Order: sequence, then structure tokens, then C-alpha cells
Amino acid sequence: MVRICKNCGFENQDSYDFCAKCGTPLVEGLQSNTFFVYRNVEPDISKKFIVISYIITIFFSFGGFIIDLIAKHTSMGFFSFFGFFMPFFLLQARDNKIKKHGFIQLFISFIGFVLFIRTLPL
Repeated sequence: MVRICKNCGFENQDSYDFCAKCGTPLVEGLQSNTFFVYRNVEPDISKKFIVISYIITIFFSFGGFIIDLIAKHTSMGFFSFFGFFMPFFLLQARDNKIKKHGFIQLFISFIGFVLFIRTLPL
């Protein structure tokens, strides 16, 4: 047997005391309790993750420049291009604090990439 909601006409299971669609009581005399559901939309990113992301960005951004200096104009300098991946990942976050770190890391990556480009032979 089904219980039909008097408010919206939705067919509910017999074991339901409240409408699954609109929340109206299906049994006479029942009071619906008011409650709030809080959801964390974006998980809290720890400071450890931010520090690790800086390390990764600096390693990749300046790694290509350093490899190019050590190996004397090899093709391994493109390594600095990978420094842009972490900042672009952080720039997609909804939290402005995380985006701020993304812009800082993007600037760091840009400097490392420009240094690499300057070491290329003409």
C-alpha cells in the first residue's frame, strides 16, 4: 500500500511518515522537526598541502633552468614547463585563499620559465 501526499500528490512507501518529495507529514498529528544540514562544499586544504605545492612548483619551475645550466643547452630544459601544472590546479579552487597561493605560484613558475628561455641559444 502506498501513502499519497495531500500536499503534492507524490506516492510514498507505506513505511514513510513524511513525504519523500516535499516533507509534509503523511500521518495525522505528526509534527515535522526542523533541522539544518551543513555540508562542507569544498574540503579544507591543510597548510601542509600548500607547502608541498610550493615545493613542487619551485622544483619544476627552476629545475629546468638548473638542468639547462648544468647540462649546457640540452633539451631537458623543457622541464620548467611542468611548473605551471600545480598553480593552474590551485586556481580552480573556490576558496580565495587557495586561489591567492595559485597566483603566487603562477608568478614563481613564470619566473622559472623565463629564466629557462633566456638560457636557450639564439
